Amino acid sequence: MADSFDVMIIGGGIAGVSAAVTCLNRGKTVGVVTNPVETSSLYKAENVTNYPGIASMSGADMAKQLFSQLENSGAEVIRGRALSVMPFGSSFGVAVGNDYYQAGAVIIAAGITREKLYPGEAEFLGRGVSYCATCDGMLYKGRRVALIGGGEEAEHDADFLRGICSELLHFADGGKYEIKGGMKADTLVYKGKEYKVDAVFIIKDTVSVTQLVPGLRYEKGGIVTGRNMETDVPGVFAAGDCTGKPYQLAKAAGEGNIAALSACEYVDKNKGN
Repeated sequence: MADSFDVMIIGGGIAGVSAAVTCLNRGKTVGVVTNPVETSSLYKAENVTNYPGIASMSGADMAKQLFSQLENSGAEVIRGRALSVMPFGSSFGVAVGNDYYQAGAVIIAAGITREKLYPGEAEFLGRGVSYCATCDGMLYKGRRVALIGGGEEAEHDADFLRGICSELLHFADGGKYEIKGGMKADTLVYKGKEYKVDAVFIIKDTVSVTQLVPGLRYEKGGIVTGRNMETDVPGVFAAGDCTGKPYQLAKAAGEGNIAALSACEYVDKNKGN
């Protein structure tokens, strides 16, 4: 049976931590999906001087403090990548790697997904394109597959695929790729050369928010939300940089708080039905 939370938050930055603390203060159970703190854009900032109450602090120190607060808050910290959020009646199913969780409401606080999709990526997602090798790799046991991605997770997934597939083509640089096929993906194009494969695994730090939740409206670089940080999908809220400019810590923290209050109200309303 899947682990279940009142509210699941995707993203462990300042918007996600703000949302988690607010939900916990409202007596809700909370799961927070997050990547390692070192991968956040805040961690890489040399100096933060525009956050109220903090005259000056390195981005790394602030990111570490936020993560420490999250770990000690009472929320369940789930390290990994959220792959999909699917509504099921009055609740949501959230896939994180091989694991599956249920939630009464979801808050997207995933920051900015700067990567553009490769041509063919969205078209063939679920039809030969996957974001998780350990989830879908066994479907291609004994076959020839390709993996795009660098870093520790990509190397781990590459080792797994080498152990079960007849051949693995691993591309670790950030070049231009294209995925082609008919009913399903069957060709990866890289530097003008076509590689025949049965599947393409794309390993990124985050899945684009446009792919994460069916039905989200995305305009001018951000998820479209209302005043209460609600999206077009009932029960899904968004906060922080993923909602668009300005990309400021104070704005992200405030939106996280509002999204949490709205999510708690949504959960309470559904529990009362």
